[in-house]
Amino acid sequence: MELYLVSKRENTLLRRKEVYFKIKYNGSTPSRKEIREKIAGLLNADLDRIIVDFIKPEFGKTEAHCYAKIYNTPEDLRAIESKHMIRKNFGEEGNGKESKGE
Repeated sequence: MELYLVSKRENTLLRRKEVYFKIKYNGSTPSRKEIREKIAGLLNADLDRIIVDFIKPEFGKTEAHCYAKIYNTPEDLRAIESKHMIRKNFGEEGNGKESKGE
């Protein structure tokens, strides 16, 4: 999987960075966990501060457009993000541990 940064902006009001990127992959669309790990390596961020908001694959291609938010602290993430988005990224407990399904 290759990740290409499209744009990055600082949102000081919500204490986060907002990142748009494009991924190219082989086979099936990568999971949120795989994408979060790739972003963490690329942008030097901790996994517990990253939320992948959406993954939009392009029909007939092995590419997808994605949007992620990197918070300054895990506490900021928990205070701002909705519970269902935390569950989608961190599993059922929402405590930073991945679910078995991802």
